[in-house]
Amino acid sequence: MDLLTKDEYQAIAASLEFPTEAFIDGGFRPAKSGRSFASINPATGEQLAMIASCGADDVDLAVEKAREAFDDGRWSRLHPTVRKDVLIRFSKLLLRHRHQLAVLESLDSGKTIYDCATVDIPETIHCLKWHAEAIDKIYDQVSPASDDHMALLVREPIGVVGLALPWNFPLLMLAWKIGPALAAGCSVIVKPAMETTLTALRVAELASAAGLPRGVMNVLPGDGPTVGEPIGRHIDVDLVSFTGSTETGKRFLTYAAQSNAKEIVLEMGGKNPAIVMDDAENLDRVAQHIVTGAFWNMGQNCSATSRLFVHKQIKADLLQRISHHAEQWNIGDPLDPETRLGALVSRAHFDKVCGYLDKADSIIFGGNAKNGYVDATLIELPDNDHLLAREEIFGPVLSVIEVTSLDQAISLANDTHYGLCAALFTANAKRALRGARQLRAGTVTVNCFGEGDITTPFGGVKQSGFGGRDNGIHAHDQYTQLKTIWVDLADDADESVS
Repeated sequence: MDLLTKDEYQAIAASLEFPTEAFIDGGFRPAKSGRSFASINPATGEQLAMIASCGADDVDLAVEKAREAFDDGRWSRLHPTVRKDVLIRFSKLLLRHRHQLAVLESLDSGKTIYDCATVDIPETIHCLKWHAEAIDKIYDQVSPASDDHMALLVREPIGVVGLALPWNFPLLMLAWKIGPALAAGCSVIVKPAMETTLTALRVAELASAAGLPRGVMNVLPGDGPTVGEPIGRHIDVDLVSFTGSTETGKRFLTYAAQSNAKEIVLEMGGKNPAIVMDDAENLDRVAQHIVTGAFWNMGQNCSATSRLFVHKQIKADLLQRISHHAEQWNIGDPLDPETRLGALVSRAHFDKVCGYLDKADSIIFGGNAKNGYVDATLIELPDNDHLLAREEIFGPVLSVIEVTSLDQAISLANDTHYGLCAALFTANAKRALRGARQLRAGTVTVNCFGEGDITTPFGGVKQSGFGGRDNGIHAHDQYTQLKTIWVDLADDADESVS
C-alpha cells in the first residue's frame, strides 16, 4: 500500500469525523441506556470521542434484527455469486477509504501508521476479497450411492453468529471473521474491544453502502460484562467466534454451557518459542526475523516471538545481531511513517507490561518505558520456569534462554500451557522437519517468522484455542453446518434401503 507523508496523515486525522453510535439493522443508533464511554488516543492520552456503551437490551435488539435477516433469506439465501458481488464492492470501498481507515486505526489503537498502511489495511482488503471469491467455488458433496438412493451432503450457514474481537488487530481480526461468516451467508453481531471500536463502526457503514442488507452486520460497542456476556449467553445466537485472552475465552465456554450449547471457536493467547540451532545459516537474517517476530505491533500479538531458545555456541553472536537490529525499532509519533514502535494500547496495559519489566533480572537491551511507550527489550533468563517465560507479556519484550541441543530446546518450547506458533532455525532439512512435527503449535515456521497467509488455517492447540481456524477454506467450516439429504430412488416403495 502506498505510504503518505506525516503531514498528510496528520491532515487526514484533523478532518476525521468519528462514528460514535452502535450500528444495528443498517443504521447508527445510540445505546438504549444512553450511556457512553471515552475512546482515548493511547499515543497522546487525548479523548477522540464518546462512544455508545451498549447493554443487554441492545444485544437483544441486534440479535432480533440479525435473526430476521437470516430467516427471511435476504442474505443467507442469495445465490453465492450475488453475495460475492456485494463483498467485492465492499472490498473496493475499503480500498477507496484506505488512508482514512489507516489513520483511524492508528489513532484508536496506538499502532504505527506504517503497520496500519502496509500490513493491516491491505491484508484486511485481501482477506475480504479472498473469501468473496471462494463463495462460489466451494462445492457440496454426494456420498457413495446405490441404484436405489442418493445422499446429498449440503453446507448451510449456521445462522446468527457473535464475533468478539481483540484490540491488537481491530481491522484485520474483523476481516478474518466477517470474511468467511458473511461469505457463508450468516448474519453477524460484532463486539469490538472497548479500546478499539472506531474502525469496526466505520467498516459496518461501508458494508451497508456496498449493498449488504440491513440486519446482516451489526456492531455493538461496550464492555465484556454488558455486551460480550449477553452475546455469549443469548439463546438465539448460534455460534460465537472469539479472539483474545485465554481467561476471557474460557468464559464463553461457560456461557454456552449455561445457555443453548452454542458452538464456540476460540483463538487465544500464546507464549511462542523460536529455536535457533548452531547450524542456522545467515545469523543476520535470523536476527531480523527474531526482531520482527518479537517487536512487530509493539509485541501486542498473540503469535509474537516471546521466548528465544538459542544454542550456546552461537548465542553471543546472535544476541549481538539482535541488539543491532532492535536499535532500528524507534519509538515516536505513530502517525509518522518512520516510526516503528507506537504506544501500547492503554495506560492499564502499559502498567501491566512495566510490571513484568520490573521482574526482569538481566536486561541485555532496552528496558525503558515512559508515557505509554516501551522500548524494544531483550532479557536473558536463567531457565524456562521464570515468570517472564511462563506468562504472556504482550509487549515488546523477548526472553532469551540458552540450550545445548534440539531435544532440549523442543522440550522447553513445549513446556507451556499455550500452543499457537513456533519457529525453528536450522540448515538441516531432516532436523527442521522432525522438529516442526514435534513442536506442539498450530503453526510452525522454518527459518522464518510468520503466520502463513490467507490460504493457511491459523489457530492453536492447548490453551491457545480450539473449535475452528481462521483463514483458508477451513475458516468457512466453522460458519456452516452439514446437512444430509437422503433420497430414496427405489422403484418398489416397500423395498427397504440399508
